[in-house]
Amino acid sequence: MSDRALALAGVFQATELVRQAATHGTWSGYAATASLDSLFQVQSESVEQVYGSMDQMHLGIETLVQVLQGQNQTLDTLRYAVGLLQIERKFRRQSGMQARVGEALVRIGAQYGDLEQHERQDRQAGDIAGLYAETISALQPRIVVHGKPQYLQAERTVHWIRTLLFAGLRSAVLWNQLGGGRWSLMFGRKQMLRDAQGLLD
Repeated sequence: MSDRALALAGVFQATELVRQAATHGTWSGYAATASLDSLFQVQSESVEQVYGSMDQMHLGIETLVQVLQGQNQTLDTLRYAVGLLQIERKFRRQSGMQARVGEALVRIGAQYGDLEQHERQDRQAGDIAGLYAETISALQPRIVVHGKPQYLQAERTVHWIRTLLFAGLRSAVLWNQLGGGRWSLMFGRKQMLRDAQGLLD
């Protein structure tokens, strides 16, 4: 159950970062690194290994707790997460798209190793954003990100928003693989909250 809570926290970490980027033009770097790197973890021995460390998942776990407690400041974050969980069901049926995405992410993850971290991540985010536009953006319902125009028109911010949405989708896939779904959210909310609070502790 704690693995399932961590995977769902991965969804909410990504969508909270999208909200930050769209409304403030900046976002938590350590959390974004965990979300970006999760896209390249194809063969991981544990759920925690997908995200690097629990410390890097603090934002997502905290956001998940707030959502489960019904705190209103997370409404955009929640809306994006619900959209990703809906898209995940469509993505699961697209075996050709899954194969294309998997191959492309392996290739992107192996590139730019000669660059320093900040530049490498920006380059990878640009490539992932292009992959998102070619694949995931065709799935319905399309996620419409709300924010300030000056940020939503900035190329780097757009690249990172698409990359973070991709990372959120990756976590949604993991959540489903661990047995998560609509019923577990509807009827297992209290247990999920306890598990998420346990991860914070």
